[in-house]
Amino acid sequence: QVQLVESGGGLVQAGGSLRLSCAASGRTFSRYPMGWFRQPPGKEREFVAAITWSGGNTYYADSVKGRFTISRDNAKNTVYLQMNSLKPEDTAVYYCAAQRGGYSDYASSRIYDYWGQGTQVTVSS
Repeated sequence: QVQLVESGGGLVQAGGSLRLSCAASGRTFSRYPMGWFRQPPGKEREFVAAITWSGGNTYYADSVKGRFTISRDNAKNTVYLQMNSLKPEDTAVYYCAAQRGGYSDYASSRIYDYWGQGTQVTVSS
């Protein structure tokens, strides 16, 4: 069992930056690919970014490519999402997720087994 706790959300002006953290419990964290998803107000949850267990490969939604960076520190059981050049349309609840199944369709929420409770990010114009 893995528990995920996100932090780092808040209110920021357009053009600003935030860094989200996702702290995981459990000794097997380093084996799990991790993902970040978000759910804007009134919309479906959508993929943001993912990272393989080693951190060697990363994947991004087109909407955040070049602005967001996902990384992980397996020694600290933590995955990060650095968000730069934020836009009002980035406003959402951000969730981290872990998958144990070894599936490579990282943009699909269905392959993730564990989810955090979410952290609110609000970008003002």
